[in-house]
Amino acid sequence: MSTTSGTRRVVTALALLMVLVMTTSCAVRTTSILRDPGTVRIALNAWVGYEASAAVLQYLLEEELGYQVQLVQIDEQPSWQALDQGAVDVIVENWGHEDLMRTYGPDGNDTVVDGGPNGNIGHIGWYMPAYLVDEYPGINTVDGLKENADLFRTPESGGKGEFLSGAPGFVTQDQGMINHFGFDLSIVYAGSEAAQITEIRNRYAAKEPALFYFYEPQWLFNELDMVRVEFPEYTQGCDADLDNVGCDYPLYHLNKIFRKDFAEQGGRAFQLIDNWKWSNDDQNAVAQLIADDGMDRDEAAARWARENPDVWRPWIPAGASPETD
Repeated sequence: MSTTSGTRRVVTALALLMVLVMTTSCAVRTTSILRDPGTVRIALNAWVGYEASAAVLQYLLEEELGYQVQLVQIDEQPSWQALDQGAVDVIVENWGHEDLMRTYGPDGNDTVVDGGPNGNIGHIGWYMPAYLVDEYPGINTVDGLKENADLFRTPESGGKGEFLSGAPGFVTQDQGMINHFGFDLSIVYAGSEAAQITEIRNRYAAKEPALFYFYEPQWLFNELDMVRVEFPEYTQGCDADLDNVGCDYPLYHLNKIFRKDFAEQGGRAFQLIDNWKWSNDDQNAVAQLIADDGMDRDEAAARWARENPDVWRPWIPAGASPETD
């Protein structure tokens, strides 16, 4: 779920801080870090949809409110530790992680708070090309997939059918589904969102079989005709044992996670991010400019803001105007 763009505003000092706090048993706490109230630190997770959200918030915080914004590139789960230790102020797209909320939220360290929905609806699933379903009707069902798993064999999959995933750190229950349904499949990781998208595009271009982990919101649905594999609908608790999962993924009402002190003392910057809520289509529009059109994320955010003032103006705190805090 990641991409590259032109200029990166990732701060070296914060990157070094992250190395320090994650390799020592003496964790640095939020209250011990000297903070600049005019600077907002946003965790930057490694997929382009997240990057699109962070870039738009950065643009508005800087251009409309006069803040400085630092995007701190960090993986999904370590972002929570960074909040806990004061290295970042907000995660703008959280995919569940109830275990991490128990660790760092009100019932744990009490250093992070749920910031409410960001407006995006996330849904992970298994997908394959529409042309494959046309050739093998019913292959996108449990029985059809079991009967045709050999179609997906590749040199990397060890004699089994290949299930192409993104990065090992992404939210996943795929091995449990393979175990439960008895699929003759092996998970092969592309390593990142960008690498996975390249592989998917290559297989589409060659009209080859492909079975892969994917998710919404995702701009690539605008380009490729993908069909979701049909599994029993998610019910509460059906994924409790990740080694044996007999259901599809749940819908995620994606939310923001704030550093508690930032939520209490972040002023107009917190108010803007707290007010921010946009649609999957909004995110996909910016993400496609970055990942598909090769636009720098700053330029993509600025273009979206110019074209959609009716969407973002309600996020700006009342009476706010560009200034330096």
